[in-house]
Amino acid sequence: MGDTVDKNGPSGAGLFLYDRDCGFCQRAVGFAQNRLRTRTAFAAWQDVDLAAVGLTPEQTDEQAWLVSPDGSLLAGGDAVAGVLLGAGLPARVLGRIMLLPGVRVLNRAAYRVVAANRYRLPGGTAACALPSPPDPRQ
Repeated sequence: MGDTVDKNGPSGAGLFLYDRDCGFCQRAVGFAQNRLRTRTAFAAWQDVDLAAVGLTPEQTDEQAWLVSPDGSLLAGGDAVAGVLLGAGLPARVLGRIMLLPGVRVLNRAAYRVVAANRYRLPGGTAACALPSPPDPRQ
């Protein structure tokens, strides 16, 4: 699979797994690293021993994940909120808001829309497109 990456990150904020083959994902991670002052570590899922953190390539190809220091997993919009929680103000406040019960539903829905269209977003390419769901007629 790849090298084992410390899931605790640089200061115990966790490890955010993203798709190395997606230009949009790379740009989003670059923004988080350069602008948010987050303690979260970032690694392409293709470079991580996924079995060691309890994930499969199919799961990580479908959405981003945050592996918390205790081994718990956050997916999609919750993972993005987790990155924000590991950042400075005002990003940390936004992360907390994104996990509030009513807002969390919207956060997850927004993540699904962005993920489904990431190949259309800045930095996106055809490689960013999510795998097509199986045809139920087959």
